[in-house]
Amino acid sequence: MKRLSLWWRDASIKARLAWGGIVTLAMILATALAFYVYILLTLPDVEVLVRQNPETTAMMELRKAQAAAAGKKWRKRQYWVRFREIPDLLKKAVRITEDASFYRHEGIDTEEMLNAFRKNWRRGRVVRGGSTITQQLAKNLYLSTEKSYWRKIREYFIARELEKHLSKNRIFHLYLNVIELGPGIFGVEAASRFYFKRHVSGLDLEQIIRLTAIIPRPLSVKVNSKNRWLMWKCRWIVSKLKKYRYISDGQYKATIAKFKP
Repeated sequence: MKRLSLWWRDASIKARLAWGGIVTLAMILATALAFYVYILLTLPDVEVLVRQNPETTAMMELRKAQAAAAGKKWRKRQYWVRFREIPDLLKKAVRITEDASFYRHEGIDTEEMLNAFRKNWRRGRVVRGGSTITQQLAKNLYLSTEKSYWRKIREYFIARELEKHLSKNRIFHLYLNVIELGPGIFGVEAASRFYFKRHVSGLDLEQIIRLTAIIPRPLSVKVNSKNRWLMWKCRWIVSKLKKYRYISDGQYKATIAKFKP
């Protein structure tokens, strides 16, 4: 009788533990499902971008609000330019620098994301984004500059929506026209006019490389400066362009000399 009582007690404890595990798992799944549904319901309508250019972006509004909070005047410089008017070499330089597999992935570079996650995990905070051109466009259009996993999750889903409804060239076209390239300067045409006093279609190789190089640091590095980091970045881009045979040996030698430390 005593053995039966002990067996029953042990069985009861196991049953309660098992039931508790099931309830916990069900709660986790329900929370995850609710989270997923919330994200889907709050996604922006990206289909309008198929033929319509956005009048403003989340990044532009953020910079405008920051200037207002600091009591400073803010002027937006942006000029939309057709995709075919942007030099092919500039497009190649940007892809090499920001997202070499842009035309091969579906908005997300899984390998790069995993590398970024591992680095962030080691640091205990978000220090690397691992974002593709599509993800960067999603951030610029709809999100903030906040480095958080919540923003990355929304960025992921918006990027998938962009890839679902827009062609690769349209995504790249939007990116090149809204990307931040200086204080109040958005898009390659505005940057070309502001820094080099010419249309983007008239940029030379050195100017293309300088413009591409400042993409990660548009507010802290001046495009025409001798900044040490900028010179290194420009040399890196020139080397990549030569590696992929986008420029000749002669172009490489003449251009690399302009970025000596």
